[in-house]
Amino acid sequence: MVTVPIFIVLLGILVTVSNLTGVPWKREPTGQSISTLSPNTGVTFDNPQGLPLAHRKSFKVSSRTVTLDVKRPATGAVQHINVLIRTPKDPAGVNAKHPGIVFMHGAGYGTAENSFGDVAADLSSAGFVTAVPDKPVWSTNDITRDYAGSAKAYDQVVRCLRTQHDVDPGKIGLYATSESTWISPYVIKYDKHIAFQLLLSPMVYGPRQSLGFFVGQDFSLVGANDGYQSIVRRLFHADADMFGLHNFDFPMDLPEAYAVPTMVVYGSKDVLTAQVEGLEHILYSAHRAGNQNVTVRSYSVANHVLRLGDEEDSGTPFVDDYISDVISWAVGTAAGLKQTSELVAGATIRQSIAVPVELQADRNLTVYGAIVNLGMVVLLVAALLMALLGCAIKVLRMIRHDHSKVFGFMRGFGSELLAVTVTTLATFVLFVAGLVQVIMAVVRLCWGGAPTENPGMMYWSWPVIQVVSTLVVWAWARILARCIEVARLRGLAQFPPRKGAISDVVSGREPVFASKRFGRVFFWLVAAAMFSVLLFFAFWGLFIF
Repeated sequence: MVTVPIFIVLLGILVTVSNLTGVPWKREPTGQSISTLSPNTGVTFDNPQGLPLAHRKSFKVSSRTVTLDVKRPATGAVQHINVLIRTPKDPAGVNAKHPGIVFMHGAGYGTAENSFGDVAADLSSAGFVTAVPDKPVWSTNDITRDYAGSAKAYDQVVRCLRTQHDVDPGKIGLYATSESTWISPYVIKYDKHIAFQLLLSPMVYGPRQSLGFFVGQDFSLVGANDGYQSIVRRLFHADADMFGLHNFDFPMDLPEAYAVPTMVVYGSKDVLTAQVEGLEHILYSAHRAGNQNVTVRSYSVANHVLRLGDEEDSGTPFVDDYISDVISWAVGTAAGLKQTSELVAGATIRQSIAVPVELQADRNLTVYGAIVNLGMVVLLVAALLMALLGCAIKVLRMIRHDHSKVFGFMRGFGSELLAVTVTTLATFVLFVAGLVQVIMAVVRLCWGGAPTENPGMMYWSWPVIQVVSTLVVWAWARILARCIEVARLRGLAQFPPRKGAISDVVSGREPVFASKRFGRVFFWLVAAAMFSVLLFFAFWGLFIF
């Protein structure tokens, strides 16, 4: 009669927390697609004047490296970057001016020597002076990148290329992929003379919406239980500014972003990019800026960087005719010719769920989440340290042949606390293991791997955790019911309490949980730590049934 209402109250509190910390997430419409106008990805131009157009291997290529000092405007920090410049070799006596291309890195820490080598060499063999710099990172990391500062650095590379004697200064374009497509709009904003841009798997929306989209989509693709989506929802509603991370809401919708001739390239195995809504936004923005020259190519079986196979393997080739198509488009565009092939061609462009444009920072949710998560860690560490201290005391007493108790638990509270602790921690380990398996599966999927046919723990771990967590709540209800029973016997469960009852319990003259003060402190500390784990589960949505 006492345990059941306590269980209902405790479970009601946890369910309420889970629902109050829940956030909306619109996944509709699903299964969006754009049909291309032709399956042929080839790019052709009208050439009425019969201009000689270069192609791959039209020129031999030489290379040299220059060093630039790029300053980060926000801090004044300077990074020495190498820029690998590849130049087409002209015949003897010919000093032609060639168009140029500056390559912009995706995520990670790419260098001039280990990035874009094959495509840069091929474009140089088709008559372009290409510049591949070290990625400007300064002291930042993947989550603290200075995108606006990086744009200034890349623009410095553009201006360096523009001063080369063999470069036509009015025909320099950008080759941007993935993360750098958050930066390329600012390069175009800063430099009004950018002639064209090639965008591979462009991240059209801001980091919060783009990352929220691909994580939410990929959790589903790998077969993770829908419950894990609650983690994604809460994570991408975090107010990152509180922790000094200002990139989450980096503004992307610049009017200059697509004002120059643009080639957009997608791969059908790309699981990071919102292709349908992204392309619609690109076309709308380009037309709004007065630019009708947007070419779109979609390649079957290509991954996020337009290559075949798993990106974990080195030397994977580009898909199909990608290099030839890029060269044809770049050569014809730099020559100012009119394109005769279809603007949108290749494989059908698809998108599984909608971009979560409603994502925004939630300061209250973030503060509460930080308190719950940090509080749990602090309490678990404190409980562990106190447990180790208790073990050390026990060992020392055994060495001294002292058989006195360290904790002195009474009335079975020690065994019940142990059972609740073991069950709660085992559930927490299962939660972490399931989440880690989901993350590893998403990483493999992003690198070009295929999702497993049997998701296993990624699917069944969530409902198992929910069931076990509910049983833990029942165990806590039983412990609290016993506490009420003891309190009644001690004269505490009456009003007013029996004279001296409170002081007797606090002083240890009539202990409830343990005869030793160390045991009483340990009991309450471990109890608080284990209940904080339940609040942690509630925050991440485990008590939404």
